[in-house]
Amino acid sequence: MQGVARSFFTLALIYAICGMALGLHMAIGGNHVQSVTHAHIMLAGWVSTAIFAFFYHLFPDVGSSAIAKGHFWLQTISTILMLVSLLFLYGGNPSIEPGAAAGSMGYLLGVLLFAWISLKRIWQA
Repeated sequence: MQGVARSFFTLALIYAICGMALGLHMAIGGNHVQSVTHAHIMLAGWVSTAIFAFFYHLFPDVGSSAIAKGHFWLQTISTILMLVSLLFLYGGNPSIEPGAAAGSMGYLLGVLLFAWISLKRIWQA
């Protein structure tokens, strides 16, 4: 695995570890207030990021493009903003909600960009 695929997969593993650690912390403490954050880390972080990694691994020509690198940075920055904001939001800080909204919108833009990149490639003649 090289380039953007390797970067996405490395980040996916970091999300998996963080999500599992948060899940264990909630289970041990009996406080599940961060369940929404945990779910977002596991799905938006671990699962989606791993899917991006495997797509770019299967199509290395696409993964080496500038647009794939742009996708990596847009997805990474917006996902981290969304997840950190959710952690603080569900930790009792409602003033952080604009950060969660901005991160969520950036995340959606990243997924739309990925849809354009991936569908364009798999539907090539």
